[in-house]
Amino acid sequence: MTAFLYRMPSGIPGDVTRQSLSTIETQMLNSSLPFPGYGLPGKIASGAFVPITTGDTAVSVYGLLVRPFPTEGANASDPLGTGVPQTTGAANILRRGYMNVKVNAGTASLGSTVYIRVATPSGAKVIGGIEAVSDTTNTIAITGASFMGAADASGNAEIAFNI
Repeated sequence: MTAFLYRMPSGIPGDVTRQSLSTIETQMLNSSLPFPGYGLPGKIASGAFVPITTGDTAVSVYGLLVRPFPTEGANASDPLGTGVPQTTGAANILRRGYMNVKVNAGTASLGSTVYIRVATPSGAKVIGGIEAVSDTTNTIAITGASFMGAADASGNAEIAFNI
């Protein structure tokens, strides 16, 4: 049995945390531009929901990719939260609400700005990944998004989007 001594985990990237306060819609994915994980921001391009890429701007963000339930990794023994998004078909997109995301850099705190990396990736700082610190021209702020508190030990934090 697991014992939580200080704080329970924040959640799993891509999980909607306050369903009653959320607006989720369905969009088609583009198989040639797959998402590397759930809880990542995306934009609409050529009629499909695709990840944020190099050179995108804050006004490009259409929503966040929702983790469907149930979902698991490729192997039955994969730990929770390791599932990879499908590359084709329909997917759920958070247009407004609260979601758990993976914070790749910086220290999230209540009310702080949510950034997306759009240039100069390195290590955990991946293009399209969420960060809690501005990196001049390498990150953009997501308009209408803020952190709802600190990240947990796994680097997951809750954000408010378009609230």
